[in-house]
Amino acid sequence: MTRLTVNNQAIEYRLDPATPLLWALRDASNLTGTKYGCGTGHCGACTVDVDGHAVRSCRMTIAEAEGAFVTTIEGLSRERTHPVQLAFLAENVVQCGYCVPGMVMAAAALLKANSDPSEEVIRASITNLCRCGIYPRLVEAIQRAGRAMRGMETIAAGARPGIDPADAARAVPALSVGPSK
Repeated sequence: MTRLTVNNQAIEYRLDPATPLLWALRDASNLTGTKYGCGTGHCGACTVDVDGHAVRSCRMTIAEAEGAFVTTIEGLSRERTHPVQLAFLAENVVQCGYCVPGMVMAAAALLKANSDPSEEVIRASITNLCRCGIYPRLVEAIQRAGRAMRGMETIAAGARPGIDPADAARAVPALSVGPSK
């Protein structure tokens, strides 16, 4: 039995200790925000925070994670109000969204260690791959999140998860509610 803390909840996995953390999170814990991309640790879609460090969960076994504190995208902020999440939305970083949970987790871990990273540090630290090409907006979003974490900027929150579309249109001026065609 492997014991660790996932999103602030003590977990005991009754799985083979060689099971990749990714599959324990997705299959046993139903935390499907952590994505499977390449399985080799190159793409970063599976990135989670393990004891304050961005880790490719496809390359870490649950035995290696024994006793660790793991945070997934679901545990970063239940209301999606973490500065990185808000900055990604504000800077229109998200396109298809598949790589975004891993990018957000890598950025959050970076900003936890250094809330004012240079462009060079960001580019060296965030090695996740994105087929949509979000990189030009990614740097600004991470720097903006850092400013928010340092109290130098406020980022407005968007509509909350589970909000009715009509309510979202009232909360987000760019949306309008009208008859469907």
